[in-house]
Amino acid sequence: MMREEQAKVSAFIQAYGLGQNPQARMLDLISEVGELSKELLKASGYGELPVELTASIKEELGDCLFSVLCLSEALGTDAQEALDMVLRKYEQRFAATGQIGNVKPATPGAT
Repeated sequence: MMREEQAKVSAFIQAYGLGQNPQARMLDLISEVGELSKELLKASGYGELPVELTASIKEELGDCLFSVLCLSEALGTDAQEALDMVLRKYEQRFAATGQIGNVKPATPGAT
């Protein structure tokens, strides 16, 4: 399914002559994540309330997904393979540590 979506994005990029510079694609992704963050902050009263899903949040999430797939295209990589790889990594980490995150032990005396 992700490959189909990446193919749609690739066709869109070609149809509209969008650039394939990975650095520019990464900057675009960062910008879109910032816009999604702003919408989530507004929707939650800056973290004070449960998030109410809005049309703006959905749109910004879509922008982020589009940007990730554009970056995948610019890098010449298959987004589905990348996702499958990271899911395996998380499964292995959870099996080994009981946690998904990469938690490092605290260093004595560190603050």
